Amino acid sequence: MKIAFIGTYPPRECGIGTFTENLFNSVIKKDSTPEDSHEGFVVALNDFNIQYDYPEEVKTSINQEQLEDYIKAARFINLSGADVCILEHEFGIFGGQDGVNILPLLHRLEIPFIVTLHTILKNPSYNQKAVLQQICGMAQKIVVMSNKAIGFLKTVYDVPADKIELIEHGVPDLQYNSEKSKKEFKLDRKKVLLTFGFIGRNKGIETVIKALPGVVKKHPDVIYIIQGKTHPNVLRHSGEEYRIFLMRMVKKLGLEKHVVFLNEFIEVETLFKYLSAADIYITPYLNETQITSGTLSYAVGVGAAAVSTPYWHAEELLADGRGRFFDFNDDKALAELLTELLDNPEMLAQIKEKAFDYGRKITWPKTGEKYSRLAKTVAENGSIGISNKDTIFDLLIMPPFSLAHINRLTDDTGIIQHAKFGIPNLKEGYCLDDNARALLMVLMAYNQFKDVRALELSPIYLSYVHYMQNSDGTFRNFLSFSRQFLDEVGSEDSFGRTIWALGYLLGYAPNDAYYQTGKEVFLNAAPNFEKLHSIRSIANTMIGVCHYLKSHPNDDSMMERLRAMAKKLITHYKENESANWKWFESLLAYDNGILPLAMLHAAEILNDSKVTEIALSSMEFLTKHTLKNNYLSIIGNEKWYKKDEERSKFAQQPIDAMAMVLMYHQAYHVTKDKEYLNKLYTSFLWFLGENDLRLSLYDFETKGCCDGFESYGVNRNQGAESSLAYLISHLTVLQAYEEFHKRGEAGGVKEDSK
Repeated sequence: MKIAFIGTYPPRECGIGTFTENLFNSVIKKDSTPEDSHEGFVVALNDFNIQYDYPEEVKTSINQEQLEDYIKAARFINLSGADVCILEHEFGIFGGQDGVNILPLLHRLEIPFIVTLHTILKNPSYNQKAVLQQICGMAQKIVVMSNKAIGFLKTVYDVPADKIELIEHGVPDLQYNSEKSKKEFKLDRKKVLLTFGFIGRNKGIETVIKALPGVVKKHPDVIYIIQGKTHPNVLRHSGEEYRIFLMRMVKKLGLEKHVVFLNEFIEVETLFKYLSAADIYITPYLNETQITSGTLSYAVGVGAAAVSTPYWHAEELLADGRGRFFDFNDDKALAELLTELLDNPEMLAQIKEKAFDYGRKITWPKTGEKYSRLAKTVAENGSIGISNKDTIFDLLIMPPFSLAHINRLTDDTGIIQHAKFGIPNLKEGYCLDDNARALLMVLMAYNQFKDVRALELSPIYLSYVHYMQNSDGTFRNFLSFSRQFLDEVGSEDSFGRTIWALGYLLGYAPNDAYYQTGKEVFLNAAPNFEKLHSIRSIANTMIGVCHYLKSHPNDDSMMERLRAMAKKLITHYKENESANWKWFESLLAYDNGILPLAMLHAAEILNDSKVTEIALSSMEFLTKHTLKNNYLSIIGNEKWYKKDEERSKFAQQPIDAMAMVLMYHQAYHVTKDKEYLNKLYTSFLWFLGENDLRLSLYDFETKGCCDGFESYGVNRNQGAESSLAYLISHLTVLQAYEEFHKRGEAGGVKEDSK
């Protein structure tokens, strides 16, 4: 057989990467006879665009937040000649919300696949459950490592029992002499306690440190070794906060001579020497929700005497006398247990013997053989392929998402509003509209990709918004490059766009500091909502309020504000509609899609049939006049389109295309009609040349977007408004694509691939 493995992989420092490498080496036995050998390769996951120097078995890699990479990887696997695929699944190693980015790859696989589940949650969120059910639905076999996991899959995720296979976590087939290992590390006169693995607050190491004074009092030769680096995700968000907390606790308790921190990711041979040197191995996790523990499996595999809190995997692995338990956070019970074991070498020896005997059954050669047999069965039985022809999405023709031009336009004050071709036009200064749009875009980018640069840009745009707010909650709009105010009160449109961005921030804040700032500005502005007259300002404000209400559903006063604004748009609609004119004004002007979009958002929140009816009828009217002949033809800003007159074709602007993309996305949310996704994607292609002039507005060199097109051709200036409109549209396409696959709607016809 030829087997494709998908997972993280060394040199990336990751527990699942180590698992994937061990599994690959145990299944693809390079030194075996031809009749027993398999071919194979690895598709590796990169974190946050970090590139690794992979070994030769890694044939391609995926940047975890780049959706296009998953589709390319699926094509690579399909053309590789592989017979079966083995996927290592953990929510955090795949991009998108709860790892949803893996779904498009799996939908496109033309070979059967097995999935190994490293995390199975008893109480998953809606999204976590949806993602895992999708994966389990497509997989031919699902491997779990504990009996508890089998129960969860059947009762929580409705997975058929005949799909599930129990194969315990493998351990390297390595053995070292305990006394020699102690001497090598100069620990031969010590009683060694050990915890290893990535460090994070959920590991409960403070429980052991608190227990040590009582143990040391009777056994002054005890040393506790904490071996492991801080988990990369913890390091990224909190730095070494937890390790410093532990070190301060050690100093406070006077344990400096009894606790050693080894802040490194060590080779497996060295690790097993430490395990052999340990008198007692400890996993003091803080709660039961750990379905698999590779570190505890390693400890049992080497025959260590393990002491643990009773989390799910530990209860099974240490059963029948293979270890001892203490309760969560109970340092007193742990101190008593450690003292008891150190006082009784015979008891320790019995635990080690039972662990060692069990560990011989789960070595990687034996585990690899089980996977090989399972892969052979799956390959022989064939797969149930899923056709993905329900939408016209093709992400591979989209340019890679890039903030390059936004970086070019942004300084420490905000984003420059205009550009001269591809460079910022400093003479024009800044405006509130574009900084609000920029804030919205980078928040979307951070939610989509966890893009570090997007997060760095967020406070610049938020700070601009805060600076421009007046004491009465209104906003100034324009600021010169020399930071001089150019107006007293900005336009209502700029007010509405700002509320939209702030509402989105409050619904999807990347951290509490930005949330609190945004909330203060948002609530200061709120008394002005009912004073708005411009219907586009009302619409923009409604969208922001809807985002806010999704995370603050009990704010009754804000709900009433939304209802009042929706009523205003309904009044405008009724005053202007006729048999052939289903619109809010007597003309189609600029940013038209924003009006149905606001009503679609309100329909989702208010559950008002009249709001929904007007949202859909106005959207269909706009579609009739702009989306025909399989491309988007925007109402031109030259003369617009007045009722009973000829429509204007030129001075088409990117914000109109963005509004159409967002409108169809929200329509899909409200109706679940997949046809709106086709219209969304068709609208997005306006940027890439599917328009009246058949010219791309996206500049592949600068990564910016041109300001629109006139009768003479494309306006080559690439200001903030147009470039942000493109990027918001791009992010919306990716989000819609994720949602489509998460809902399980990418499937169509089932067919036997054999």
